[in-house]
Amino acid sequence: MLISANTRVESLAKSGIHQIPKEYIRTQDELTTITDVFAEENNQQCQPQVPIIDLNDIDSKDPKTQEKCRHELRKAASEWGVMHLVNHGISGDLINRVKAAGEGFFDQPVEEKEKYSNDIASGKIQGYGSKLANNACGQLEWEDYFFHLVFPEEKRDLTIWPSTPNDYIPATTEYVRQLRALATKILATLSLGLGLEEGRLEKDVGGMDGLILQLKINYYPKCPQPELALGVEAHTDVSALTFILHNMVPGLQLFYNGQWVTAKCVPNSIIMHIGDTVEILSNGKYKSILHRGLVNKEKVRISWVVFCEPPKEKIILKPLSETVSEEEPPLFPPRTFQQHMEHKVFKKNNEAVDPK
Repeated sequence: MLISANTRVESLAKSGIHQIPKEYIRTQDELTTITDVFAEENNQQCQPQVPIIDLNDIDSKDPKTQEKCRHELRKAASEWGVMHLVNHGISGDLINRVKAAGEGFFDQPVEEKEKYSNDIASGKIQGYGSKLANNACGQLEWEDYFFHLVFPEEKRDLTIWPSTPNDYIPATTEYVRQLRALATKILATLSLGLGLEEGRLEKDVGGMDGLILQLKINYYPKCPQPELALGVEAHTDVSALTFILHNMVPGLQLFYNGQWVTAKCVPNSIIMHIGDTVEILSNGKYKSILHRGLVNKEKVRISWVVFCEPPKEKIILKPLSETVSEEEPPLFPPRTFQQHMEHKVFKKNNEAVDPK
């Protein structure tokens, strides 16, 4: 079967194939670590668990209560770099609307979705697409996606946003507004943990007007040979923070203490990752964790991922002066966000050519 840039994984999955095309088969090193995600989910007693952080008291008027909440969040950011946020202040009703809208878009026939297709080669990155090979080995990932800028609102291009279902634009817009406010609270807590003023980290990732939020809805169709494929290969996020909703189908794995740990599905939670940007600014005190996505043959998995990113050229990313000392020299060289992204792609390609 010929796999082209326009091949949709959903179409492959529905074509009745029993074997996946070779382009989707992972490297031998990866294959030894890919497991049955449902077996992993049922076997979690023996595994470390991604921390669950209750944000109910993050705005508490009682300083001790508030500090306890903030301490737990910072501890998770330092030790794991990922956490389940509960009592985050975004209503279950709004989250259900966002999920229903995304599912409604992907429930349409592929031909309908193609009307929104992107064109990476010409620089049109927003829209409906499938992962192009982005490493020297040329492997593909078992996913289709919809990607677009969602905040600041004046930078959006609503002509790219799905018109079906009707609630897609209003539900997504309101969700992102509330998520942006939550990001401010998280960044304030992380700032204080570094001995900085509350607003410092937010300022250093672009401020209220500069921080860019991009939404990527990942659609992972059922896979006939999930033991050979990945929905998303192992990576760290380049963002400052990443917020994730999902349809309660397991698949997210974190590389923690030398092993792959499957995140359990926590009802009414938002998963939050610390991204490379905050790891760099904090000089490694907060961690950007390596993670990947497994697929399965029984259920479609969908995730809604919002990346909070600094402007590409405006800010130099480097450890903040307050995080550096003689005992703790800077761990990262100064780069713009754009340069950081390019460095990661360059490094990955070189590693794929020469793993040594």
